[in-house]
Order: sequence, then structure tokens, then C-alpha cells
Amino acid sequence: MNRSLCDVLPSVAAVLGAREGDDRLGLTERLAGVRRVAVVLVDGLGLHLLPLLAPHAPLLAAVLAGTDGELAELACTFPSTTPTSLVSLGTGERPGAHGVLGFTVAVPGTDRVLVHIAWRDDPVPHEWQPRPTWFARLAAAGVDARAVLPAAFLGSGLTLAAYGGGRFRGVAPEQDYAAAFADELAAGPGLVYGYTSVLDTAAHVHGVASAEWAAAAAEVDRLLMRIRAALPPDAALLVTADHGGLDVGAAGRIDVAAEPALLAGVRLVVGEPRVRYLHVEPGALADVRDVWQGTLGADVEVLLRDEAIDADLFGLVPDSHRERIGDLVVICRGQRAIFATDREPTEVAKLIGLHGSDTAVETAIPLVLLRR
Repeated sequence: MNRSLCDVLPSVAAVLGAREGDDRLGLTERLAGVRRVAVVLVDGLGLHLLPLLAPHAPLLAAVLAGTDGELAELACTFPSTTPTSLVSLGTGERPGAHGVLGFTVAVPGTDRVLVHIAWRDDPVPHEWQPRPTWFARLAAAGVDARAVLPAAFLGSGLTLAAYGGGRFRGVAPEQDYAAAFADELAAGPGLVYGYTSVLDTAAHVHGVASAEWAAAAAEVDRLLMRIRAALPPDAALLVTADHGGLDVGAAGRIDVAAEPALLAGVRLVVGEPRVRYLHVEPGALADVRDVWQGTLGADVEVLLRDEAIDADLFGLVPDSHRERIGDLVVICRGQRAIFATDREPTEVAKLIGLHGSDTAVETAIPLVLLRR
């Protein structure tokens, strides 16, 4: 891959003087003298969405126009989905290595579907995701690494997989998130990580063309301005994202529950609407692939697991992680999405803004560098 989300924390570690740091993004010279780095991940802040966001977000508009800060392009990992990206950020590893290979995946050897955002203690986080995080590496190097997170995230499997080894500060919904983040910045040198989901939530529920999405963009911009204003003189702020996204209209949606032929020979349908993993019955693989590819057409690619791995979609995949990928990997491009209303929460089919695929609008993300 070119420069990616995996490169952010190794580069931050180098800026902060950690021996294991690897300045893949060339930050050290530009941030000479910086002892505190704030990294804020804005869920859903795709690079291609910045022009739509700019009328509602003066700070990010100035960055896009080149009159404030610095803007670079990164790529997220595949699938372009939040759990996968958060762990790619936290570990600096591609999904094949860390094993969080989708929004939902089948637990090998079972029919259980693991929803990574609802994951608590089963499977055991450090066994399911075996790679060390950069939070743990920084702590081992004597560099304070903190994550300021919604209080509900604390103790979750995903939080431990992505940020394990860091020091956590939970923020309740009624508390002032920006103030809590500023407190951590003021407390001392090191890494302070933050996360906001308001933009992605608005995109999913209302679409990126909606007034609600515009209001969320303005809220994100205000948050970033407050964090920037709180930066001590020896601090810098990096803003990035986990994925982009697009709205998919009714014409591009297919519900497998209404297409019995698509479910013949299929045991499990997991993943999410833009990237599906199909686990099939013994002996049915070739037939299922032919039916799905023939029915869904040119905007959908159906790959065997080995083909997807050989295409380097996930990076190197150890044997222990291979079966978390479906027997078939179904990738939607263009205005296409696949729903499974007979086996997923009803809210999924109501989503307007989607992501997960390997298109540029979903994988291109910004890296914004701001000083006070």
C-alpha cells in the first residue's frame, strides 16, 4: 500500500522519541520540538467528502483551500470499515495481521457472527487480536499514551484490540468532550488520542447530502477548533479518519432475503452491505460464486478467499486468521449494496450512507496537521 492509516502512530512515536518509532510520514522534521501529539480520528471524514463539508466547517475549509494547516492523503485498510480501521491505526498493521477483518465476521468453527462494535470479552481480545498496539509500545518506551473515549467504549473488545496498553479516560454523554481532551493535553507530554462518531452516524442515518450531515460537519469543526485552541506550545494536532463513504439509493440495493437463488448453498452472510463475506455449504462454492456473479453483474466482484488474499486486499494473512474471511468475498462498487434483512438488524437496511469497499471515495482519507 501507499501511505496509509497504519503509518500514523509509528510516525507519532518517532516524533515523541520512542526508539521503536518509524517516521513513515516524514513528521519528525516538521514537528521538531513537539512533545505532545493529539491525534483525533473523525469517523467517516473521507477525503472526497471534504468539499461537501467545507461550507459548514470553516477550519477544515481553510485546510482544504491551503490557507491553514497541512493536508495529505492517506488510505485506510480494507474493508473500509470502522473496527478494521481502528485496529489498523492502533497496531500499525494491515487487517490480515491483526485479524479484525470486517464489521462482522464468522467465528471460525461456529455459526456465530461476531459484531466487532458490540464485542466484549468473547473471544478474548488479546487472543483474537494478537498484535501489540502502539499505545502499549509507547507506554513500554516511557511515553504516556492516553485515549479519550466515550465512556461506553471502555472495556470493550474493540477498545482493547485497538488501544490496549494505553491509559483510558472515559467521557459520559453529558460531559464536555473537548474540555476532557484539553485536560489530558495539559497533563503532560505524550500521545492523546480522541474519536468522534457524529459525522459517520449522520451519514448512515440521513446521508451525506442531508442537513443533519451538514450540522454534524459543523459540530466536528467546532470540536477541532476547541482542541486546537487548547494545544500547548509544544503540541501538534493530527486529524484523520477511518474511511469515507457514499449514499446508495434504492436502485442499487439488493436484499438477498428476497432472492432465494442467492441464498442456495449459503450458510452465513456477514460483513456489511458494501463488502460481504459468504460462508458456503460443502461442495457449493462454485455454484454460489456463479450465481452471485451472474445475478449481481459488473458492479459487483465475487472473489474466492484465496483470490482476495493473493490480490493483497488484507496484507499477509496467517493461517489462524484465514477462516475469518468468507469462502467468497463480494465487493460492491458503483451504486451497489447488498442487504440481508432475514439475518441482520432491521436498522441496517435503513442506512443511506455506506462504506466498506475499496473504491477511492471509501478508502481515501485525510491527514491534517495543525499547530496552534
